[in-house]
Amino acid sequence: MGKLGSKMREEARFRTGWLRVLVLVSVLALLVMSLLGLVLGASGVGAQDVLALLSGGKVAGSARSILVSIRIPRVLGGLLAGAAFASSGALIQAVLDNPLASPNIIGVNSGAGMAVLLVAALTSAGVAVPASLPVAAFLGALLASGLILTVSSRAGVSRLTVVLAGVAVNAVFGAGMNLVLTIAPNAYIGSSSYLVGGLSGVVLGDLLVPAALIVVGIVLALVLAARINVLALGSETAHALGVHVGALRAAGLACASLLAGAAVSFAGLIGFVGLMVPHVAKRFVGQDLRRVIPVSALWGASFTVLADLVARTAFAPYELPVGILMALMGGPFFTWLLMRGKGYRDE
Repeated sequence: MGKLGSKMREEARFRTGWLRVLVLVSVLALLVMSLLGLVLGASGVGAQDVLALLSGGKVAGSARSILVSIRIPRVLGGLLAGAAFASSGALIQAVLDNPLASPNIIGVNSGAGMAVLLVAALTSAGVAVPASLPVAAFLGALLASGLILTVSSRAGVSRLTVVLAGVAVNAVFGAGMNLVLTIAPNAYIGSSSYLVGGLSGVVLGDLLVPAALIVVGIVLALVLAARINVLALGSETAHALGVHVGALRAAGLACASLLAGAAVSFAGLIGFVGLMVPHVAKRFVGQDLRRVIPVSALWGASFTVLADLVARTAFAPYELPVGILMALMGGPFFTWLLMRGKGYRDE
């Protein structure tokens, strides 16, 4: 027993040390991606202008305008949206015990998107105010999550059925968005980019409320993580251990809705970040949600900034919405998961 205990302690120290190294490397990668997002672009603004701005030096008027009005909000928006979508996806997969689940797959993004467009239409008619967009997005995402939770809580419902229910929810809310845009076509400026997901129109003022909600959402997710881990043992075992399974699942989905809704309110319907990133993170840190969430948040932020950088520079002077690039990568990834059988079989 002494040797076994010593070995277990040694393995625990190794895992802790490995996690620290991984987080450190992830933070450094995040900083590099952020700097690249500020430095690279179709205009002539480069590293010298960025360094001058960050150090408080003198920057030409046009360069300052591009950095402050376009690149900085865009990079911050990518960081926030990527962290939010990835954390939301990790939560949803754990709560529903479904590796195919993510905010865009089960309709959470669509619910938030419809709420945003509806409030934008009411705002243009003088009924609502733009500041209510993040709150509306959260409520729309929560509605979609509630519908999926109702389906997943039914006895005998398979994992694939939950995904198919998400497809139905996506279709309904997608039709609702098209209806809003048909009735009030000028309600949301740049709605075509919003529907596929993009960061081209983000301004700093759009990020204040969503940033606060995303920080709150990630903190709540970390608070819930240890208890949500117990759900992996099965509902009966979790209940025997004193966990209120229904309430915990509802709380987890509410937190995931807060994260996804806040991101959708300014970034649009960017998909598949919440599907791909948590899967990759689990390969490195295991299934413990206390580790998966922070690593997913870091990697999701870096991945989204990198994808947006590629989308806006690869075809310069033309720009590809980052949501399209995400779909080009996420579609094959989702198909690969289906072909592997993960999510289809009720394991």
